[in-house]
Amino acid sequence: MAKRKASPPAAVRRRLGGAGASAVGWALRVATSIVAWTLLLHLFTFLGIPRPTLPVTRPSCLGGRNSSAAAEAVAAAGEAAHLAPPTLHPRRLYKSNGYLLVSCNGGLNQMRAAICDMVTVARYLNLTMVIPELDKQSFWADPSDFGDIFDVNHFIDSLRDEVKIVKELPQKFSEKVPLSMQPISWSSEKYYLRQILPLVRKHKVVRFSKTDSRLANNGLPLKLQKLRCYVNYNALRFTPSIEALGNKMVSVLRRTGSFIVLHLRYEMDMLAFSGCTHGCSDEETEELTRMRYAYPWWKEKEIDSEKKRLEGMCPLTPGETTLVLKALGFPRDTRIYIASGEIYGGDKRLAVLKTEFPNIVRKEMLLSVDELRPFQKHSTQMAALDYLVSVASDVFIPSNDGNMAKVVEGHRRFTGFHKTIQLDRKKLVELIDLFEDQELSWEEFSVAVKELHMGRMSQPTRRRVIPGQPKEEDYFYANPHECLGPARKRRERLKHIEI
Repeated sequence: MAKRKASPPAAVRRRLGGAGASAVGWALRVATSIVAWTLLLHLFTFLGIPRPTLPVTRPSCLGGRNSSAAAEAVAAAGEAAHLAPPTLHPRRLYKSNGYLLVSCNGGLNQMRAAICDMVTVARYLNLTMVIPELDKQSFWADPSDFGDIFDVNHFIDSLRDEVKIVKELPQKFSEKVPLSMQPISWSSEKYYLRQILPLVRKHKVVRFSKTDSRLANNGLPLKLQKLRCYVNYNALRFTPSIEALGNKMVSVLRRTGSFIVLHLRYEMDMLAFSGCTHGCSDEETEELTRMRYAYPWWKEKEIDSEKKRLEGMCPLTPGETTLVLKALGFPRDTRIYIASGEIYGGDKRLAVLKTEFPNIVRKEMLLSVDELRPFQKHSTQMAALDYLVSVASDVFIPSNDGNMAKVVEGHRRFTGFHKTIQLDRKKLVELIDLFEDQELSWEEFSVAVKELHMGRMSQPTRRRVIPGQPKEEDYFYANPHECLGPARKRRERLKHIEI
């Protein structure tokens, strides 16, 4: 008779069954822990409380399966934390003294600086700020709203621990006519405290109809200066679509190595407004003059172009800029991105620059027609693309010291004192005239241009303060030195760009 196969002893059966149950139990505990941890992270985010620290994996004395499962549990919890919404600062709780409406004026960077100032004013006076209105009446007639250029939700959320910002006035104030006024330019925080706050408390809603340069460069408390920087470099983020295209252009430019950005401010509106017609034909000069008279808010009408040029008040022409780039030692194959609107005179006026530096690119050469189409009739959005490329460039060279030149220079200082060449136009035009009149050789001209700009490369420095003459002071957003730590390590000298 065949023998029955011996069955395992009862103790062994109990031990095997217990091991299976233990494995199942462990898997359930891991899954439960992951779900609980994820819910906890969401709860902390919703309440505005800083997230708890993730548990640290510790080695198991037994090794093997249990320690591996524990590591997987922690990894899964970390992934859940990564997918969770970003942590928000706790809201600052304060009794609002009223609502502040602001209507910005000017181009993108003039409005950008104004927004930073107005957030700072709202914070100082404990006001509730409504998302700013952007200029639609200027030469460009750009219909873009704040949310077409900047990330609205990020703007509101990143400042929630400083000031309450709302997208529109509450319904109860919707029919109320706000007190409309223009603050005095270059004012200190005391002016806003003594003159503006009583008006807001009385009227509940105040609208600033112009906001450019309404806050002083110097003499403000350090915390207010740092808030201006925080708004500029953290809260004012462009929309995802603008950021994506800007990053794409930078990536394409980087494929061939280093590149410089030339902010060539030789556009029709600048020449008409400034009256700078050096190098223009008689027909062009007449056209620019007619345009200047057509805009009543451009107060200066009769302008001596040559006198203004010799005072250094005109942007360099493309031809003059070409001479300066060569004198500074930029090689012929330098990759140059032109940041500007339409150049007055078109390709004919750029011919000399393209001949001497053929490796010139613009937005239209880096992006497809379909990619650019949504932005083409919106000058501020196009300027935002130029801004992103300018901040990321190896060298930034503006031909004029307008708002974009100044704000980009300040941003580049903030990110590590990256090289911006501040052209001394007054002395440059003297040197250019001497060279063209053959009173200077090329070697003499080149040496003089290099020596002139040795100390004008965005080296760490403090702003110039001129009591009683705020317009003559260095602009805060060009050099926000209160926000800059010890001079950061400079990036290495470029191999292909020697200046």
